[in-house]
Amino acid sequence: MTESPMPECLVFRVPTRHPADVSGLDALIESGAVSAGEIVAVFGKTEGNGCVNDFTRPLAVMALEAALGARLGVSPAAIGARVALVMSGGTEGGLSPHFLVLARREGPAGTGRALSVGTAFTEDFLPEEIGRMAQVRATAAAVRRAMAAAGLDAVEDVHFVQVKCPLLTSARIQEAAARGETVATHDTYASMGLSRGASALGIGLALGEIPDAALDDAVIGTRTDLYSGRASASAGIELMRNEVIVLGNAPGWSGPLRIAHRVMRDGIDLPAIQGALADLGFPAAGQLAPEAAARVVALLAKAEPSGDGLIRGQRHIMNDDSDINATRHARALVGGVAAAAIGRTDLFVSGGAEHQGPDGGGPVAVIGRVEA
Repeated sequence: MTESPMPECLVFRVPTRHPADVSGLDALIESGAVSAGEIVAVFGKTEGNGCVNDFTRPLAVMALEAALGARLGVSPAAIGARVALVMSGGTEGGLSPHFLVLARREGPAGTGRALSVGTAFTEDFLPEEIGRMAQVRATAAAVRRAMAAAGLDAVEDVHFVQVKCPLLTSARIQEAAARGETVATHDTYASMGLSRGASALGIGLALGEIPDAALDDAVIGTRTDLYSGRASASAGIELMRNEVIVLGNAPGWSGPLRIAHRVMRDGIDLPAIQGALADLGFPAAGQLAPEAAARVVALLAKAEPSGDGLIRGQRHIMNDDSDINATRHARALVGGVAAAAIGRTDLFVSGGAEHQGPDGGGPVAVIGRVEA
């Protein structure tokens, strides 16, 4: 581990009134709680459909890039090169649209372990690389770089890895075909799952959860037994690269924040959420009292309908509903369970958990302010 001073990771939860609303971010910066230059990542839950044509995600990215660029005196494009902007569409049920602002403040090294953050970006992918091993390996390399940036030498200290990844559109598919290349799928919605799956397998490879020998193009999206318990991937139209954010508890980092994670075995696995809370010293059962809920800075979870159409032996219709996409059902379900545990609804629940936890389940992580 480096002997140089390590920083503090700051996390702020900011409500939004619409996808392009950056007034909460502006107020946060104006208050002096954080400076624009300290911000390294923003997670956002936007109220779109979470599918291929969810333009609330790029709208939010554009608004954030413009706001931060104006404050730092650089172009919006320059913000995209230095800040990871991960927008996850879909706030079904009672989920509240919001931004999670993550910042890194330089300071003296701490004496124990505290929340740390590191980011890294892959190069832009060609359309034919999306959902294939090229994306898996590039993601694994980016995770390792992000771990190093976070001061995380040991994979067991990593608790959550968030990736924003691209998808295929008709135009991108045609561009590849014009060069004589084939793509993983011609179904643009299916490409979201393949991109998320390849990204998650890359995380699992980097964290030692999945052996390299088990991986090839054929297992992506098919081998549900291969998964990472700390991966979260969200696909969008607004980029062609993977943006990686690694969160863990690193030696030498300072501040009161810590992170813990568990793996939900299905969409109603309340004990997994309570277990992550208990790991941080929160009550192990029942809904958190308001004073305890105020110390929960963020909850991040993945939601996925099980492939067999069952939850603990009972039939669900998420995969059979032609009116509402299955991932939208799953976000609402997991969001309700998580909100019941935490006592609030501004939670980062992302749909589509291919290779992110077991079939029908997914990772859940809690960032909390630990009492001295």
